[in-house]
Amino acid sequence: MDIAEAKDDDLPAIQALQAAAFEASDYGHQGEADLVAELIEDGDVVLSLCAWDKGQLIGHALFSRMKVSADGRALNAVGLGPVATAPKHQGRCVAAALIEHGHQMLMRQGVEIAFVLGDPGYYPRFGYSADLAARFTCAYACEALMARFLQPGLDVPARGKARYAPAFDRMD
Repeated sequence: MDIAEAKDDDLPAIQALQAAAFEASDYGHQGEADLVAELIEDGDVVLSLCAWDKGQLIGHALFSRMKVSADGRALNAVGLGPVATAPKHQGRCVAAALIEHGHQMLMRQGVEIAFVLGDPGYYPRFGYSADLAARFTCAYACEALMARFLQPGLDVPARGKARYAPAFDRMD
């Protein structure tokens, strides 16, 4: 498996993968494929990674810009998602490799915090915490909203605000 940043001409394959992955899962809905296109169109993509196996797209993870502040200070923040793995490759750590690779790249770019709205049984293995996310007011606040620091030495905020990119508000 090879991981590379997505190129413009990868979008049709990414959308097809997202649609197939979410159709085959119990999570999400069919809006993820459109969400990817809207985040790109809005210019809110920070990092889009593709996993390839023998020239075939088998996984995709997207990190988008977020507006986040904590204790009166703006934080360099991203939202993870959507993340998808081709149905026949699920359970083979494709998504895990994409997420970890993305975290490493974002750390080097100085991103301080990442949020995810996802399965509470899956994302804590990558350091995401519902307790950290609960310190932020967010339109999507629930048990599935989690956050993790990407830089060492950051103080846990007393309170903060987190806002996903506008494309999330337009999802059906």
